[in-house]
Amino acid sequence: MYFQRFFEPKLASASYLVGCQKSGEAIVVDANRDIDQYIDAAAANGLTIAYTTETHIHADFISGSRALAARTGAQLLLPALGDYAFPNQPLADGDRIMLGNVRLDVVHTPGHTPEHIIFLLTDTVATTRPWGVLSGDFVFVGDVGRPDLLERAVKVQGTAERSARNLFVSLQRFRELPADLQIWPGHGAGSACGKALGAMPSTTLGYELATNWAFQQADEQAFVRAVLSGQPEPPRYFAIMKRVNRAGPDRESTVARPPRMPDAALGPLLDAKAVIVDLRRADAFAAAHVPGTINIPLTRAFPTWAGSVLAYDADVYLIGDDERATIEATHDLALIGLDRVAGRWTRQVIDRWRQTGGAIGTVAHIDAGGLADALRAGTVAVIDVRDESEWDSGHLAEAIHLPLATLAARLDEIPRGRSIVVHCQAGSRSAIAASLLTASGIPDVRNLNGGIAAWPGALVNGGRDT
Repeated sequence: MYFQRFFEPKLASASYLVGCQKSGEAIVVDANRDIDQYIDAAAANGLTIAYTTETHIHADFISGSRALAARTGAQLLLPALGDYAFPNQPLADGDRIMLGNVRLDVVHTPGHTPEHIIFLLTDTVATTRPWGVLSGDFVFVGDVGRPDLLERAVKVQGTAERSARNLFVSLQRFRELPADLQIWPGHGAGSACGKALGAMPSTTLGYELATNWAFQQADEQAFVRAVLSGQPEPPRYFAIMKRVNRAGPDRESTVARPPRMPDAALGPLLDAKAVIVDLRRADAFAAAHVPGTINIPLTRAFPTWAGSVLAYDADVYLIGDDERATIEATHDLALIGLDRVAGRWTRQVIDRWRQTGGAIGTVAHIDAGGLADALRAGTVAVIDVRDESEWDSGHLAEAIHLPLATLAARLDEIPRGRSIVVHCQAGSRSAIAASLLTASGIPDVRNLNGGIAAWPGALVNGGRDT
């Protein structure tokens, strides 16, 4: 058996190349849009990609399965209950894929999604006992796949509890497999497809039975309550990915490099309310930026927040520290289907903008003491952009809760006529929020230094007192 894991850190997603070195056949499981990596790895190891498949319809990235099949001629195998709108060979519980001496057994594990399947891997030359499992978004290291996305992200009402009960049943079936079974999940720490994913790339069933909270729940109703509570706010783009991946993502998977833009284009684009994203660090943006631009720093969380803040039906322009940054950001955006990157500048355009008389914007900050005074005076509105679980753990009584993942679609809920103070837990998400509000024309927006962690007073719902 040949086995290779690919990990995309900005999506916290894993995909896999499995093959038989004797026959030279291989399969790719849960490919993302960057399909060249699988083709190159297969060729380097003398393998031909005969099949491509996925564990479920992904919500957090554009699937590369269809494009990979088109490029290589591989057979496209997809979960039978996925209701895909393009031709494929369906896979159902009990189906088997043979790659020479390597066997993949299909097990239907509904819960995270209704169609979800996993693949048991067996090297039949050595044993009839499965060696490992590609568990997709079913079982993670230390957690299980969240069952609420269809309801919360796609707005299919009434599905969260039913999916949670299906997940409980799937887990009972799964726990009967050998304890030494290696588990290779589809996501790691940082993914919004669960709430407490571990950072290790793999685990074993025995270890998860002993340590994973989900396997400690013997009562179905208690499990349902636990798995549905505390889930992070789904990024806004998850619903779009579900639709795209079901309907059929592009059969081509090329990412065009956006053109360098002339300085003279910046002013007219700003006048036209174009979407211009500044990729620099939040402190650099706060110190000096071109007014009207949005700050989404090029960190590991960049695709998540870009997918929540940016519209899919508008061109996007990028300002980065250097060309490498803008090219990296273009690749990251393509992974989640934001393909309309129309141009790019480096940070020097900001200095040249200033030199030609253009205004320079800054981000105002306020400390906890200043916010307390403003609240007593009634001169500010506070916007808390944290997730629901963070809000429930403690928040300012006067705050309005608008999670960053939903903020772009809820700008009409921002009060007018007062200063606006935004905060998150420590300050990074609220920096994005402040830039979004300012670029949307909302005046006098300030970011709370240190976030709610710096607040010295009492908080509602489980907050601390000084």
